[in-house]
Formats: sequence, C-alpha cells, structure tokens
Amino acid sequence: MINATGTWTRPYWPYYPGAAGFAGRQLHYAGYRGPEEFAGRGVVVVGGGASAMHVLSELAGVAAATAWVTRRPPVFRDDDFGLDARREAVALVDSRVRAGLPPQSVVSATGLTYSTVVRESMEKGVLNRLPMFERIVEDGVLWADGTHLAADTIVWATGFRAALDHLAPLRLREPGGGIRVDGTQVVKEPRLQLVGYGPTASTIGANRAGRTAARNVRALLSDPVAA
Repeated sequence: MINATGTWTRPYWPYYPGAAGFAGRQLHYAGYRGPEEFAGRGVVVVGGGASAMHVLSELAGVAAATAWVTRRPPVFRDDDFGLDARREAVALVDSRVRAGLPPQSVVSATGLTYSTVVRESMEKGVLNRLPMFERIVEDGVLWADGTHLAADTIVWATGFRAALDHLAPLRLREPGGGIRVDGTQVVKEPRLQLVGYGPTASTIGANRAGRTAARNVRALLSDPVAA
C-alpha cells in the first residue's frame, strides 16, 4: 500500500483557554478564502509560517487592523535557501521520523525565507510580531500582564498534522508518538509506504517521494519471500 493522504484534511487547532467564549469568528487557514470577507474587521493571525504571511499580506489595507502572534520569535533566513540548505532542512525532519518522533512543522526546520509574500508583508508594515497571548476573551485576546487586544476574528495559521487516523489499527506508532519511517517505508510494516509524512510532507521532500515509494514497492514485489 502507498498511503498519500498528506495533511490538508487535518488542520491543527491549538487549544487556548477561553476559546469557547469568544464572541467573534475563528477559522483555520484551511478555511481561508481570501481577504474580502474580513473588510473592516480586527483580525488576529496566529502562526509563524508561510500561511500566516499570506493572510497578513492580503489583509493589509482590507481589515480594520491586524495583529500577528507567534509562540516563538520568527527566524528569517538571509541566504537564498539553495540546494544544500534544502537538503539540511529535509534531513532535520527525516532524523525525527527515523527515530519514531512526530515530525515538526516545516518552518521549524527551514525558517522563513524572504519570499515575495514576506517582502510584501514587510513593505505593508504588518510583520510586527507579538508573543503568544495567554487566553481568549469574549471580545479579543489577553496576555499574562493584563494587556488586552480587541478583535472580532482569529485566523489560526497553525499548520496541519498527518492524516493517518485510518491506519491506527496497524499500531504503527512508536513510544515517541511518531511512525518510524525509512525514506517512505514504514519500519514496522515494510509493505506500507507513507508519502506525505515527515520529510515528504513539503514540496521540498515530495519531489522524490513518489519515485522512492515506487522503487520500494518494486523491490518488495521482486522478492517472493518478502512479498
């Protein structure tokens, strides 16, 4: 089996106290359809990756106000993110899944490059990062020091998790919480290839994933004992 369910169907919504009592609208980036519906609104964008950059850039001049909130300070890359840098980023994610740990977000390995959308966001003055708030209140968000920011919309640009719940009966999870994969091949079940998990979940790693999975399948089927 080649499993290529990816991550798009499983958006990650982190829990924060008070979320249920928020009087405004909350949506994940997976449900974002453009800036028009946010005209005149106060929007808090949560997340430190390319998705957050996209939303912030598009909302500039459309929303009444935007605020950018992340758990950690963003890391911007000054290099051109060439082939060697891409390989290093893939290797970081790969090392985690080989150890049976859950893969982390792509941006945690790559950092933020000065892409067109990032430069546009900077020019529009919307990349004024704030630390993560402590809780959500009815009319906005609240920090531990009592600082309150009024908002009527929260956009969770907080990434996705691997959509693998359908594989749960196979008991593939390691004690560390992840599925141990060698390339695309699941270590506990060599007949299963995961495309879109770990290093193959980004466009950087996905280019070679299909070829790798196909080669693994052919090798397995050419060995009568293994098959």
